[in-house]
Amino acid sequence: NRLRELGPGLARAAPQLQALLLSGNRLRALPGGLLPPAGAAAVPGGPFPLLSRLEAADNEVAELGADIAALPALKSLDVANNQLRELPAALADCPRLKEANFRGNQLKDKRLEKMVNGCQTKAILEYLRAGGRGKGKAESAREEARKKKREKQQKKDGRDVEQDELEEASKLLVKVLHVSENPAPLVVKASPGVKDVRPFIVCCVLKGVNLKAGNALKRFLSAQTKLHEDICEKRTAATIATHDLQLIKGPLVYDVQPPDELKIMPLGRKEIKAKDLLRQLQSEAEEQRKQKKRQNVSGLHKYLQLLDGKDNYPCLVDAEGIVISFPPITNSEKTKISRDTSNLFLEVTSDTSLQICKDVMDMLILKIAELNRFTLENKEDSGSDDESDALCGPGNLNPSQNVQPMNFPLVAEQVRVVDMDGNLKVLYPSKTDLTTVSSLLTVIR
Repeated sequence: NRLRELGPGLARAAPQLQALLLSGNRLRALPGGLLPPAGAAAVPGGPFPLLSRLEAADNEVAELGADIAALPALKSLDVANNQLRELPAALADCPRLKEANFRGNQLKDKRLEKMVNGCQTKAILEYLRAGGRGKGKAESAREEARKKKREKQQKKDGRDVEQDELEEASKLLVKVLHVSENPAPLVVKASPGVKDVRPFIVCCVLKGVNLKAGNALKRFLSAQTKLHEDICEKRTAATIATHDLQLIKGPLVYDVQPPDELKIMPLGRKEIKAKDLLRQLQSEAEEQRKQKKRQNVSGLHKYLQLLDGKDNYPCLVDAEGIVISFPPITNSEKTKISRDTSNLFLEVTSDTSLQICKDVMDMLILKIAELNRFTLENKEDSGSDDESDALCGPGNLNPSQNVQPMNFPLVAEQVRVVDMDGNLKVLYPSKTDLTTVSSLLTVIR
């Protein structure tokens, strides 16, 4: 989009807003007009009392106002790649701010600029709280006033501090295994042909998943379906594919093939050419419309139009030449996950952007971590092998109130995507990934 400014009406229209994503616009000031001006009619509970995540990277922000501290629930702030020259000391007054990204700004204070590129948020806020470098007496006096205000606020909000400690203790754990530490890392080679068809792919190996107990597998598949409907925007923005790692033979190649040459064994079907599969699905969709006398169709049938006009179709191929994924339609029966699967190969593709792939992968790993803990906390008997109803409504994905830390964190193994000459295109998870879910997930790097 091309938003240049924000109006105060949002505070009244969406008082329960928890996340505001404004990256990639042309905003010049923040919060700017987002917060009601002084003298305006008060918003009950203050403006945006629940807003915990504010992203405004890749804009034209030249001013970050001190009134940012008026957002009482702000935990994550991203203003990377803007035109900021200074950071307000008032940032240190944000009572819950835990994650902040100021990279890519040409700050006047060169020591602070180095800190934002290499230090943790806590250290940056401490530096701002101390007045930075070269501040005069007037700034010191203001800092003393802010200190008294903070002490007063801390006494008043003692319960909030306890709540934050409880939230920190209840976070889910994911350990990252770096390529350099992995004796046999999985590699995906991307052919030049994907550039004109579906150019973006992000992959990851996730180990330690528990799908054996009770309805764990059904909940997992339901969560994936919900992600396709929501953050993937009905697969128009991105598509997820999940595979049993034990059934994959690498290295993998992300390639394109003509519809009459691409062969795959789709989930629940026999091996078939891509053009015949689409024709078959189209026929089923027409029959579905006739039987139910409505325009909407379900299942894979509603994604057929995403390949309209394509001369070649994208596919992920293993070392034996077997197509294991045909995005955005289906992946293969040959790598299908089951209740015995504990190690997953995760794949997200998009024709929109690399960032949407990363955002979807972040959310997918978070959901799997939530499901894993739910399964551990709610000791269930072994479920049925029947997966026919695996796409029923999603189960309760929220952890129980009596949170117990996981004994064994999930392990996310980095996967490199390279070109055919071996040059790196993308590595996931890198040190900047999984930050979008950092308020709920502790990443051990």
